[in-house]
Amino acid sequence: MFKHPTTLLASIRPYKVGGFTCALLINAIALGPAQANQSKPTQQESEYHQPLRLNHAIHISIQNDPWLAGNAFQQKALLAKSAMASQLPAPQFKVGIANLASDSFDSNQEAMTQLKAGVRQTFPRGQTQHLKRKKFSQLSEAMPHQRQNHRAQLRLNVSHAWLDTYSTQETLALIIKNRPLFEQLIDIAQSKYASALGMTHQQDVVRAQLELTRLDSRAVHLQQQRDEGLIKLSSWINDKHAFRFQPGKRSANNAPIYYLSRTMPIIEATMDAQTQSNLKASGKLTLHPSVLALDEHIHASQTAIRLAEQSHRPQFGLGLSYGFRDDAPSGLERADLLSLEVDFDLPVLRHTRSANEVRAAANHAESLKMQKVLKLRHLYTQLEVTQVQLGHLNERQGIYQTRLLPQMQEQSEASINAYTNDVGDFSEVMRSRIAELNAQIDYLSIQTEKQKTIAQLNYFFTGQGRSAKEKRYE
Repeated sequence: MFKHPTTLLASIRPYKVGGFTCALLINAIALGPAQANQSKPTQQESEYHQPLRLNHAIHISIQNDPWLAGNAFQQKALLAKSAMASQLPAPQFKVGIANLASDSFDSNQEAMTQLKAGVRQTFPRGQTQHLKRKKFSQLSEAMPHQRQNHRAQLRLNVSHAWLDTYSTQETLALIIKNRPLFEQLIDIAQSKYASALGMTHQQDVVRAQLELTRLDSRAVHLQQQRDEGLIKLSSWINDKHAFRFQPGKRSANNAPIYYLSRTMPIIEATMDAQTQSNLKASGKLTLHPSVLALDEHIHASQTAIRLAEQSHRPQFGLGLSYGFRDDAPSGLERADLLSLEVDFDLPVLRHTRSANEVRAAANHAESLKMQKVLKLRHLYTQLEVTQVQLGHLNERQGIYQTRLLPQMQEQSEASINAYTNDVGDFSEVMRSRIAELNAQIDYLSIQTEKQKTIAQLNYFFTGQGRSAKEKRYE
């Protein structure tokens, strides 16, 4: 069960050492059910209180993302518009009486009086019908690429949010783990000062108490950062109650309540460094889904230019009507009348408007091409930066793992041994112990940053040699 900072502060009690008061935490800060001092969860709690691993968080975020569903509906709407564009305009029907005598309103007085019924069909200009259908179809083809890019962004954003929260959680765990060591330093300094033995002075006791207080303050701040990270992670998985857990209670929809896994995930690169270099050199980033979506919009804009050019073509209409006539007053039968007409407009007077429509469509197409250039430039730049970051992170990880951490541990042990034998300085003991803790925290940060960098690289190569694990979330 996660404690808030107010709960954490309430668990602090005074501790007297040589006339000075320092704060001691009597309850470990909870990091989840795995904590030793936490009571064992009931069977009901175990069933609904589950660890949230990175791959599961990504899967949930993709499954619950409303943008993907909305984009699919947009594609269906465009396909419906494409089908609608292939149909001719609705025919016009007309019924009326023509040439009726105004003096008597007698339908058989005049030979030209007739009851007229007709139909008229308008035909679009040139290839307007075909080009409209093609334009909507091309716009709809951009939607799958947009969804693929959005899924890749979700993988990246959720990975960063999860890893940031994980780093804060494990940093907090390191502080809790190292806290007893600082308590021991207080006991040693207090004992030596009280017995007036060795080189311990009053400021040594004060320094030890001060460092422990700083450690407690740092722990509270980290817990705040962790809780904020969990809230942000909840928004990505679209469940604001995902990390709210009370014993014996469940969420309204009986959904499981999560706590962040304590296991560092290993994000697999979708391709090795050599393949990445080959793809970058060959310009294969043009296959990135965000670029492919722009390509479809560019194709649609080029179709829009041809569509605007159709305004120079005339628009035709075909009409057919039939007139029913009464017999003559003498009883002579009159023949009915059949009319066929063709009409078209002359776009001469709208030449300026048509030219502006074509110019506007052409400018829009060029602007989309520039967007593609900028997108590729951004992708290539960020790719190079990320590859450089990964190389340096690997170097730093090797230095910390093989040299720095072992040396820090040796220095810390040597300083405490020297101090207990009255040949070392207490301030050096504190410096070495704090430096060792900070080095452990830095190493944890390097590990998480490396995983975040690999996730960033995988985003750049989305759609190119993706792993089976990556495809599973789509």
